[in-house]
Amino acid sequence: MSIVSTRLTIIGINIDVVYKDIKNLHIGVYPPLGRVRVAAPLHFDDERVRLAVIQRLPWIKRQREQLRSADRQTTREMVPGETHYVWGARRRLKVVERPGRAHFEVDGDRLVLYAPDGTSAERRRELLDQWYRGQLRRVVPDLIAKWERVLDVSVPRWSIRRMKTKWGSCNRETGHIWFNVELAKKNPYCLEYVVVHEMMHHLERNHGARFTRLMDKFMPNWRSLRDQLNNAPLAQEQWA
Repeated sequence: MSIVSTRLTIIGINIDVVYKDIKNLHIGVYPPLGRVRVAAPLHFDDERVRLAVIQRLPWIKRQREQLRSADRQTTREMVPGETHYVWGARRRLKVVERPGRAHFEVDGDRLVLYAPDGTSAERRRELLDQWYRGQLRRVVPDLIAKWERVLDVSVPRWSIRRMKTKWGSCNRETGHIWFNVELAKKNPYCLEYVVVHEMMHHLERNHGARFTRLMDKFMPNWRSLRDQLNNAPLAQEQWA
């Protein structure tokens, strides 16, 4: 696919523009502070993109304001009493220092870390990231299998990775789907929404009218789940 990139500035807002071999123009506003990205067809010029952005400025400003006012967790120090989210529920961290294999368990309203004495905060964060990935690996296969039957599509491969601007991503040519590890912190229904959203790209590449109609047909409450997901507290990241 041919791709050309540039940057525009409109009333003080920097706009990253990517010209692709696509039919329709798409505008996205991304966390944490509202980076604006436009994907435009190759036959568009900068002036046409500028006009399209100006027409959507009220929406862009609302999205940027929502992102900037969103709750964010501070960097986790991995100490007892600290709050962590697991499948949408807040849990207090309990640390049990003992010899043996380090691992996490959920015990009632507690998230318990068993780790050797002297385990650093950085290592504890790595262990938590691995545990979150394990949580996703446990539930994602059943969700994919469920929706493969409903949508009559096949997902040949899926992966988990940390993504800064997306909850999920789909390569329509290969069928490969990626899920953001942060989804293990969110309500399980929000994860299912992301699964359906990305699998829907097997049927429709773009987020146009047909994509919306398909989402309305197969998951009528997708908008409320999307809003719930996007309004959930964001992780504190070293955003580039």
